[in-house]
Amino acid sequence: MKISSGAESFVAKPDPKIRAILIYGPDAGLVHERLNALTRAVAGSIDDPFRVVEFNADVLRQDPAKLGDEAAALSFGGGRRVVRVRDAGDNVADVFSKFVEAPVGDALVIVTSDELSPRSKLRVAFEQADLAAALASYADDDRTLDSVIKDTLKKAGMQITADALGLLIDHLGGDRELTRRELEKLILYVGASGATIGEDDVQACVGDTAALSLDDLVYAVGDGDPASIQRVYGRLVGEGTSPISILTAVARHFMRLHEVRGHLADGVGMDQAAMKLRPPIFYKFKGRFYAQAKKWSEALLTRALEVIAEAELSAKSTDMPAEALIERAFLQLAQVARGAGRR
Repeated sequence: MKISSGAESFVAKPDPKIRAILIYGPDAGLVHERLNALTRAVAGSIDDPFRVVEFNADVLRQDPAKLGDEAAALSFGGGRRVVRVRDAGDNVADVFSKFVEAPVGDALVIVTSDELSPRSKLRVAFEQADLAAALASYADDDRTLDSVIKDTLKKAGMQITADALGLLIDHLGGDRELTRRELEKLILYVGASGATIGEDDVQACVGDTAALSLDDLVYAVGDGDPASIQRVYGRLVGEGTSPISILTAVARHFMRLHEVRGHLADGVGMDQAAMKLRPPIFYKFKGRFYAQAKKWSEALLTRALEVIAEAELSAKSTDMPAEALIERAFLQLAQVARGAGRR
């Protein structure tokens, strides 16, 4: 079974008939968060030694029977067990394919993996089985970030202004684990339950985080600086940032440029057009944003957004490495930027 909607509800209360769940995707933070949430939903805790067992999938290459043995084992004191299998890939797909066709025992088996193509044997096994589920974990976009931020702050007894929310979304990346850490830092900074978080709070707490290195890449693409693109992109990916989340940030930047160009075409001045943006342009980048808004025509911006959309589709639907596909798109955009600058 493929979980394509209602993922958070499923994670909070998994169908008891489901015997095995595959959590995969480029957002390692979200994969880990969902692994722990599902474990707690079934076993009540992630560190109960009698109800939770975890091992690396490579173990199954030497001992395929271990999966069935652990799934059939009874917990001391009763209760359903959870068997967590880390870092699975197609090299153990046959083991899981046999298990999901005829599960043994009562335990819930939760399997984690990184990005898997639609033709992945492991992914197909879980998607096609009636008693198993496959749950993709992609980088947060503006919509999911909005929900994560509001829900987290609500639990802390806090609210946030619309402008502060927009600024926070703009500075948080697509990695769920990093987002959680930044929100925890913001909540600790504001302190008082019942407080309303404003733009100044976000700027003071989150505005100078590592997210600004993502801005460095975004502006390098708009400037047409291939050397900076390769250097910063390589660093971000090396630090574990999802290529899809980086692409989403670049797309957001070009949509903002397109919005400003539309206002300029209507006869609005640059300052007035920029003031309409939410969140506002970070002051450190205002000069570069203005220069890019003048350099990129509406037609070129439309083409840039098409290149980004094509890169995202290819990254999610082909076997080619997402990291390479997205870097190639950025370099293509940089080439367009250099051409626009010579006009």
